[in-house]
Amino acid sequence: MSKTLHRKGLVLDFGGVLTTPLLPAALAFEQRAGLAKGTLLTGLYLDGETVRRTEELERGARTQTQWNEGAAERLGIPPDNLMGRIFADLRPQPSMIAAAAAARRAGVKVGILSNSVGLSPWNLYDGYDLETLYDAVVLSEVHGTRKPEPEIFRIVLDELGLTAGECVFVDDTEQHLRPAAELGFATVHAVDPAKTVAALEGLLGLPLTDDDPDEHPRRVTPSRRQS
Repeated sequence: MSKTLHRKGLVLDFGGVLTTPLLPAALAFEQRAGLAKGTLLTGLYLDGETVRRTEELERGARTQTQWNEGAAERLGIPPDNLMGRIFADLRPQPSMIAAAAAARRAGVKVGILSNSVGLSPWNLYDGYDLETLYDAVVLSEVHGTRKPEPEIFRIVLDELGLTAGECVFVDDTEQHLRPAAELGFATVHAVDPAKTVAALEGLLGLPLTDDDPDEHPRRVTPSRRQS
């Protein structure tokens, strides 16, 4: 019987993997803002012009403020810090953050690969200490390319100094997994944190649950809730 080859690199999406899911946060905003049910999803995710603007935002070709103005006009609401208001309910996903830390302590290189949404006026990554806690941080807006384009996967591999065949990629967006798999990554669709951690334990050959969370610093999360 051949020996199982465990991966030695872990690449994580950020929003929806190291945070709580995006959709419930967006739907909570829709309700707080008094929008008719379905207005947000239709206006942001099914409207071709808004989708194009979001892709430009992710590439760094549009500012968050510009995106806020266009989306607010589409939705018929004020633009001030709209991105931050939409995702005000996002919180850290403790089990995934702990699993990433456990993997790194065991010698696995851990990188972040995120389709970013601008850093101002609202910074999605604020308080997560990405530059300290991970071996590579690749934000789409910095590189002018976004998932699912293969180039951005190559960038994070270069920064980690690993090949795709040595790495696992985790994302909550299923269409981002196929191009990663075609490059050679093992892939995990992040739907439920416990199942994701279990899948990673098998692929990395490591226990990733944190038996004593008091040994590691906790992230203090300021309230971002806004109406």
